[in-house]
This record gives sequence, C-alpha cells and structure tokens, in this order.
Amino acid sequence: MSAMKRKPVQQKSQIRWKRKVLAALLVLLCFASLVLMETQYPQVVSLSSLRHRFIVKPKIAFLFIARNRLPLDMVWDAFFKGEVNRFSGEENRFSVYVHSRPGFLLNKGTTRSACFLNRQVNDSIQVDWGEATMIEAERILLRHALTDPYNERFVFVSDSCIPIYNFSYTYDYIMSTSTSFVDSFADTKEGRYNPKMDPVIPVYNWRKGSQWVVLTRKHAGVVVNDTTVFPMFQQHCKRKSLPEFWRDRPFPADPAKEHNCIPDEHYVQTLLAQEGFEGEITRRSLTYSAWDLSASKDRERRGWHPVTYKFSDATPVLIKSIKDIDNINYETENRREWCSSKGKPAPCFLFARKFTRPAALHLLNLSVLGARRGAKSET
Repeated sequence: MSAMKRKPVQQKSQIRWKRKVLAALLVLLCFASLVLMETQYPQVVSLSSLRHRFIVKPKIAFLFIARNRLPLDMVWDAFFKGEVNRFSGEENRFSVYVHSRPGFLLNKGTTRSACFLNRQVNDSIQVDWGEATMIEAERILLRHALTDPYNERFVFVSDSCIPIYNFSYTYDYIMSTSTSFVDSFADTKEGRYNPKMDPVIPVYNWRKGSQWVVLTRKHAGVVVNDTTVFPMFQQHCKRKSLPEFWRDRPFPADPAKEHNCIPDEHYVQTLLAQEGFEGEITRRSLTYSAWDLSASKDRERRGWHPVTYKFSDATPVLIKSIKDIDNINYETENRREWCSSKGKPAPCFLFARKFTRPAALHLLNLSVLGARRGAKSET
C-alpha cells in the first residue's frame, strides 16, 4: 500500500518539475526574441526605408524650348526644389530637358539652378519662329525624354513660362487622367490649310491649337515615330511672308494668296487627328496665354504673339484671375470646355506665359506662385 502511495507523489513531482523547466524555457525564448528584435530592428527599418526610396514613381518630363539661357530658371528652381526636398535630394517625379541654340551649355556660368545643369540636349538645331524647325525641336526633346522609361508625361514649356501652382498639385493634376492635354479645334479660317497637303493630310483632319501640350508616353511616341505628317509640314506649312522677310526668301508673286501656316500651332493636333487619337485627349491646354488682338497697329500682325507681362503687370490680382478661369470657349466649334480634375471642377491652367524675368521674379518674391487653389501660399 505504501509503495502505491509513493508512486503518484513521484509523478506529481515530475510533472511540476517539467512545468518549471518549460516555463523557464519560454521565458528564455521570449528574452532571446526581445534581444534579437532589439538588434535587428534598425536594420529592418533601414531596409524598409531603402526599399521605399528606390520605388521609382512615374515621372513628368519638362521639355523647355529656349533661345539661349533660361531667364526664369530660378522660378522653376523653386518649383522643382519643393519636390527635391520632399524626397531628400532624389529626383523622384520629374526630369528636365532643354533645347537651346546649338553649342549652348547649361553650366554654372549660364544657370544658377542645379536642376538645369547639363540638361541641354546635344543635338539641338537652330529654331526660327513660324518655321518647321520649331516642331523638329519638339521631336528632338521627345526623343531624348523617351529614353527614360519612367517618364510618363511630357510637358512642353517656353522660356517665358511660369508654374502657378506647387509641384505636388501640378503632378497630381496631370497624372490623374490617362489623356494628353492638347488644345485642338477645327480650323475653319481660310489661308492656313494648304491644299497641296491633300490627300496625305485631308482637310477634315486639319486642326489648330496651342503648341504647349502635355502628352502621354503613347502620344509622345506617335510624334517621334511620325514619318508622314511631319514631311508634309516641312514642305507645305510655312508662315506668311512679311516685307522684312522678303530679302531672306523669294518675293511672293501674290502675297494675298499666300498660306499663313504656323507649323507649331497645327502639327501635334493634326497628327493626333490623322492617327485617330482624338478620343484619347483632353482638348485644352494647361498653359495660359493672353492674345491681345488690338496690340498692334498693323492688322497683319494682330494676334500673332501673346501679351508679354512686365514688372508692373505682375500682381497677385493677375495670378488670381488666371487661377479663377474654369472654362474655355471655342467659338469655331461652338464648344465650351469646362475644366475638371479627378471628376471635380478645377482651374483650367497650371502654367502661364509670357513673363519677363523681372515680372516672374517679382511674383516669386510675393509668394503668389505655388499655392494650391484655396490654400495658403507654398513654394
């Protein structure tokens, strides 16, 4: 009987001992796990941060067309630096390409902005206003920008153009839609379309609009790979001769019958219509220009160039008036384009021109550039 009693006591003692050992092992395991987490956590965080940094987001390529240097480089520098500082010095969501005269270099002697250093293309051509060389320069810029597979949108910018919102708002606005922004409408005025373009470019595909377009990667490729429309423009789309140009080209037999065709106001629009891509574009420009038809005493010159804003014109009231525009009326098509972004009413324009250097710098100093609509000013 006594032997039988001792046996259960011994079993209970063994069970308690095993429980204590198990508990000790669990405590030891927990402690080891805590030590391991403490030593490995900084490395895990570092790897996670590194992974986040190297996730490359789609970029907007800004394509500048300049005569020589960029007089508004510091305005754009402030615009781009808001993005650069946001990502600790990494060019994360934009790239820059500049077409200037052949041989011109963007170095520390010609620009104060690091965003533009050495950003000129190396195969630029001499560009003349109103000639096909302008659209050839656009094609050169696109060809360079397409070599970066992360460039998804392509924005053409003049050397007198300023951004009127901050980078984040501009980026979200442009990337929120899968369409290109191309100011395009039927050109019903006589004298622009040259019948010699037919049948390669039929008159029903003839379009007009602003050259300051924003293209998707697909449409940028269409422009670069075009071998049909561009040669026709080189041959048959030429500006009307004015007396001061007659010494540079043959005297017109009948100036009244000349076709006044400005290639950059027709090329992209006509090409996309010709290729059947008009359904893939938002038919308006994101760049504001004011066309003053009464600025010139010469009727032949009225409306040829937009108004240039000088220092005295550069006021917060001017910028607000541009930002408040929410629709565009196209009289030739009896069409009013109401502007929207992400399905909601939005300002029509993200950029504006033409501004002199003193005017643009004055606006920058006033801190009226860069703010989102309805928000406080941001750089």
